Amino acid sequence: MAEEILTAETRLVGKEAARLDAVAKVRGQARYADDLSFPGMLFVKAIRADRPHARIITLDLSWAERHPRVVCVVTPEDIPGENVVPVIYRDMPLLAVGVVRYVGEPLALIGAETPEAAEEAAALAQVTYEDLPAVLDPLEAIREGAPQVAVPEAAEAGNIFTHMVIRKGDAERGFAEADVIVEGEYRTGYQEHAYLEPQGVIAVPEEGGMAIYGTLQCPFYVQNAVAAVLGLPLSKVRVVPTATGGGFGGKEDVPSQLAAMAAVVAAKSGRPAKLVYDRAEDIISTSKRHPGVIRYRTGTKRDGTLVAVEIEFYYNAGAYQTLSSAVLWRALVHAPGPYRIPHVKVDAYSVATNTVPCGAFRGFGSPQVIFAHESQMDELAGRLGMDPLELRRKNALREGDETATGQVLTESVGLPQAIERAAELCGWKGLRREVDEFNRQKKFRRRGVGISTVMYGVGMGAKAPLLDKAGAYLKLEADGSVTVAVGNTEMGQGATTVLAQIAAETLGVKLSDVQLAPVDTSRVPDSGPTVASRTTTVAGAAVLDAARKLRARVEAAARGFFGVDEVEISDSQVWPSGEPGKAVPLSEVAHWMWVHNWDLGATGWAEGAPVDWDPDTGLGKAYFVYAYACHIAEVEVDLLTGEVHVRRFWAVHDSGRIVNPALARGQVAGGIAQGIGYALMEELKSEGGRIVAPSFTAYHIPTSMDVPAEFVIEFVEAPYSGGPYGAKGLGEVPLMAAHAAVANAVSQATGGRLREYPALPERVLELVEGA
Repeated sequence: MAEEILTAETRLVGKEAARLDAVAKVRGQARYADDLSFPGMLFVKAIRADRPHARIITLDLSWAERHPRVVCVVTPEDIPGENVVPVIYRDMPLLAVGVVRYVGEPLALIGAETPEAAEEAAALAQVTYEDLPAVLDPLEAIREGAPQVAVPEAAEAGNIFTHMVIRKGDAERGFAEADVIVEGEYRTGYQEHAYLEPQGVIAVPEEGGMAIYGTLQCPFYVQNAVAAVLGLPLSKVRVVPTATGGGFGGKEDVPSQLAAMAAVVAAKSGRPAKLVYDRAEDIISTSKRHPGVIRYRTGTKRDGTLVAVEIEFYYNAGAYQTLSSAVLWRALVHAPGPYRIPHVKVDAYSVATNTVPCGAFRGFGSPQVIFAHESQMDELAGRLGMDPLELRRKNALREGDETATGQVLTESVGLPQAIERAAELCGWKGLRREVDEFNRQKKFRRRGVGISTVMYGVGMGAKAPLLDKAGAYLKLEADGSVTVAVGNTEMGQGATTVLAQIAAETLGVKLSDVQLAPVDTSRVPDSGPTVASRTTTVAGAAVLDAARKLRARVEAAARGFFGVDEVEISDSQVWPSGEPGKAVPLSEVAHWMWVHNWDLGATGWAEGAPVDWDPDTGLGKAYFVYAYACHIAEVEVDLLTGEVHVRRFWAVHDSGRIVNPALARGQVAGGIAQGIGYALMEELKSEGGRIVAPSFTAYHIPTSMDVPAEFVIEFVEAPYSGGPYGAKGLGEVPLMAAHAAVANAVSQATGGRLREYPALPERVLELVEGA
């Protein structure tokens, strides 16, 4: 495609040729959005609200418009389509009208010739407000008489965006039968995505439509949002993801907002428009992991058999819904943990507050409740005088068991094996004796060992089954190479390699002969969002489907080429069955097919297995399959300073058949590091609804010095019949398990129960003093 564009360029001159050159660079090689430039490009800056809840009295942009390098100013009245950022609900305006609901909400946009001019002009805007009462805490927001934050059309009642339940068995009866009951409240704060590359997009007007280049996870989400604000059909908007420097969920819904802002500036000015956040603006205005208040009550028999759990939790959604209802649903399903529990009662709430809207983050609502349910398991073990690993082993889900939603697990349940393998790798009993001996000898240092077990529903699940589908297109080129087109994005997770491997293995070609086409919504099938650890399982299945069809056609052609009944294909070679000495390069057969007008392309389609869910009871088949993990962490605590260091780590995962072990290990290692940060150091402070000190100077993320010097990663493969070569999802699971293992290790080392994240030194010292 890049060659075709460059050929066309030789017939054009001036700005159009330069524009095509820029496009060719985007498509022909990986480029970050911030690296790209187009002729006549403007730089966009948002004018943002500086208070959490207020009525807009006046918005005076006259001085901004007079800036000599400002080309256009955009207000809500200039939006040609709908003033909305469509996600699940349509409650969030692109530019605030009448009322602002959080600090950082966009009011207007500046399009200027340089970034500096855009910044200067935005500072000239004059806004007067009438302050309104603000509510910043979800528990305060649900009280009677609390200020109304939620747009009523997007809320169930007052500021409660969504209330979801699970009702399985009879919880009260279960607690009546329990011999031991523990209960507790746990709290978690924001977690910032901290991707290497901040948010950034470029909007380029073209032929009555708009092209978007940007760092993003879900190009078809962005296409929908830009079409909505411009009032265009989807066919007039195309989205081209550039090289994406990390996402972790932060580039699922937020790029729709940036792309829409850049698009309305480009539409009004008729010029390309670039919007790239610096780190401070990114932290202030983009989504985070939902802070949570989580209350648990768990009952067990004297032998450790779980009988009942009652859970109530509240997630701070921020000012608008964005993805909160979906986040809440995954949290709801995962709240009871990967255990057999006959009696389950769960009430989950997402609540509107005058804070920055929260959204997707690796784990998607489950890490908060995992912190709580894994803490409960350790507290139960302590009350029962039972080994915490043994308690998990006793209650872990197995094939034939029912989940908390009543779903019977019929295949691919590798959790028991993961627990056993993790225990073997770390030498569980010997490790605990070693830690006890260290603690007897040291006065000012203590070590602890923590364990966690988790499950993860792969794909979108029964809350959004319409999104669990994927398309793929494969083309055998005349020289025997293969082009693969899917709509999923590469953001460092290794999807490009894994999908190419699936195609190569199925077709019988060398991996080096397979090339994934650059994603462009006008040229690739909609493969669903690049989220929910679904790319290998669902998009991979679509690639597999297309590759099988294409291979069947190639085999038919090869039979004609050789004049035989059967052929074999491997390593980009083709030969009559049983006669490898007659092998020819696949390129010869491909050329023969091209000469004889054979169809060299094939489309594939895949969708998740059927799921169902009853919202009144929370029961049903929530996900088509689950991934599992067991993590064990050893920490050392300085009793004088409260500092915690993770010394060693063991992680064992069941993600079905592992397509690429090296990439899978990298995913797990990165998730462990991110989990350590969530548990120990990542604290994003806010005052009055305003993020304080939005920088990595104040917000600490793990470095190479914070990860364990020794960690072991292994996989127990419980193949899933519906996945390509038996594969399941992996990407989100490592973080989900890692932080809880670290938290339990800190609790064991200090002798006090950690109930709030992160375990900063001052919080750890409080645990030590309390113990």
